[in-house]
Amino acid sequence: MKEWYSAAELAGLPEMPGTERGVKKAAVREAWGSRKRKRGKGVEYCISSLPAATQAALVKPLQSAQAPAKPAAVVNTSESLWLRYEQAPGSMKAEAQRRLQALQLCQRLIELGSAKSVVVNQVAEEYATNRATLYRWEKAVKAYHASDWLAVLVPRYTGRTKGADCTPAAWEFFKADFLRPEKPTLTACYERLKRAAQEHGWEIPAARTINRWSQERIPLTVTILKREGEHALMRRYPSLERSVRDLHALQWINGDGYQHNVFVRWPNGEIARPKTWFWQDIYSRKVLAYRVDTTEHTDQIRLSFGDLVEQYGIPEHVTIDNTRAAANKWMTGGVANRYRFKVKDDDPLGLFPSLGIQIHWTSVIAGKGHGQAKPIERTFGVGGLGEYVDKHPAFAGAYTGENPMAKPDNYGDKAVPLEEFLQRLNEEIVEWNARTARRTEICAGKRSFDEAFNHSYAAAPIRKATAEQRRLWLLSAEAVTVKNDGTFTLEAGAKVGGGRNRYYAPELQALGEARQKIIVRFDPASLHESMHCYTLDNRYIAEALIMDSAGFGDTHTSRVYNRTRKQFIKAQKEAAKAEVSMTTLEVAAQLPAPSLPDPVSNKVSRIGGHAQQIEPPAPKPAEPSAAVVEAQARAEQQLAEILTLNQQPKLEEETDEQRYHKWLALDERVQAGQQLEGREAIFYDTFQDTPQFKTYKDLAAMGLLQQA
Repeated sequence: MKEWYSAAELAGLPEMPGTERGVKKAAVREAWGSRKRKRGKGVEYCISSLPAATQAALVKPLQSAQAPAKPAAVVNTSESLWLRYEQAPGSMKAEAQRRLQALQLCQRLIELGSAKSVVVNQVAEEYATNRATLYRWEKAVKAYHASDWLAVLVPRYTGRTKGADCTPAAWEFFKADFLRPEKPTLTACYERLKRAAQEHGWEIPAARTINRWSQERIPLTVTILKREGEHALMRRYPSLERSVRDLHALQWINGDGYQHNVFVRWPNGEIARPKTWFWQDIYSRKVLAYRVDTTEHTDQIRLSFGDLVEQYGIPEHVTIDNTRAAANKWMTGGVANRYRFKVKDDDPLGLFPSLGIQIHWTSVIAGKGHGQAKPIERTFGVGGLGEYVDKHPAFAGAYTGENPMAKPDNYGDKAVPLEEFLQRLNEEIVEWNARTARRTEICAGKRSFDEAFNHSYAAAPIRKATAEQRRLWLLSAEAVTVKNDGTFTLEAGAKVGGGRNRYYAPELQALGEARQKIIVRFDPASLHESMHCYTLDNRYIAEALIMDSAGFGDTHTSRVYNRTRKQFIKAQKEAAKAEVSMTTLEVAAQLPAPSLPDPVSNKVSRIGGHAQQIEPPAPKPAEPSAAVVEAQARAEQQLAEILTLNQQPKLEEETDEQRYHKWLALDERVQAGQQLEGREAIFYDTFQDTPQFKTYKDLAAMGLLQQA
């Protein structure tokens, strides 16, 4: 049986247009299965995708050509028939069921022995139709199995075979005008299309046809993308349901800033809307920490994170936006996939990497957040914290509205003092965390955020911060170059009045010799106090103090400076003396005496023009100086003492209490004026600096130590 037919072969068949062009339009409209012809040009259509009447007409010649003894073959088009049935509207499906019931009633009555003509008349009257229609339905299902009759009897309303004409350029003009971010109305686009069609001689259909085409021929997703943007299209995609049951409290946090819609009077008299940075636990959805300021900046995020770590501990993961404030180098410096700001080799390691916290960036499209990836954004949505804080009764008259078009009638009547705003904000956050019956995965409509967090936090492995780690979030970091005098300078910035501050620490002298860079951590609000200095790999060096500038005629400061400098020089001299215990004369005395070569003398001399042979005088041995003799004697004495100490037997293992009593005995001898030597002198000098000595000394002072 032939399976593929051209448009010319199908034209004029039952339920087919009379022209090839009409057949091609119907094929596009009804999405028939097609392929390119193997020979020549054009397209062929699969018989299984054609209307049932057309298939029957194509199969009928094959049935008549078969032998009379064999029954007529049934065309296996069940799949295509039922596909067409599924795509039909409900009214057409109901009509197919009515037709099937009429045919089945006819069939049962005939099987009971009634005459077919009588049955057809009765059923036609019952179903408000005529005999010819019933016979046409019977003929339509004759070539099909009874199980497919319902699909065959679906009406085939083809409508007009000639579609509306439209010049392709006109349709492209309309799409380019309609699919724009400005979202023009279809009426305005059609009016411009009419003017362009009149100018260029295009043929265009009616406005209702253009409207139908815009819905049928242009995919809805394309319309949303072109008119509403990528963010709107992303929201049309099914969201990914994320489960947090494999997490525990404080394991993963996320943070974001929220601009309040309230006028607040700040201490400096400025009236502005505050912005709060919040940190939220992803597992329980509890708000853990927050800080308020006029704008979102690095210090606000850093200090609020410090509040979180001090109260709860160190999280393992953090999710933030890749904004300039959140992705700053003080927080995320050293992260490989960080793509904010210029990355430098000497950038200090950020707070998150320093604490071993893994950073996750959220997707931000067209300046809009992604609530599916960062749950805290749902806290700011409809019915969120803004509803309870910004519209608090205490803020009546200070509420600004969510946008300039939603200003209340009492807009700008007052501004709330900062202290009152912070008090109300704290109260509402406490109530927000304590509210029960939360409909989240962990709360399950029963618990509050506090209960969900506390239940998991009690059994979770939480890392606590040390006192040294506290400097990482309470102080900012900056890479500076140390000068050869052990000082460095830091720009104060606009927040602290500008200018340059100079700091000094003796431990920086060695680094300044090589002009090395260091990391300094400081509190921006306390630049006039001190700085904590670290190496570039975060090893602590020392605390550097600020060096205040003096007035040109300030003699008092000059005297203090000179006295301090003299003390520094004296201290360094003492350190040098303690470092070098051997004088240069002693060094010279330790050197071996060189072996002098035998003197070479010419035994012939010329006197008055005559040569005479003279015997040279015997050389006198050089006598060492008194200082060399004394140094040699001292060195020999020290060597003898060392040999004596090495030859003495080792002390048996003693307890700390026995050592303390031994030291007391030696101290009595010292107080009596006796000079200690050897191991006793060494033990006497070193044991009194140990913690054990101080412990037993305190016990003796309290009368708790037994006498030896």
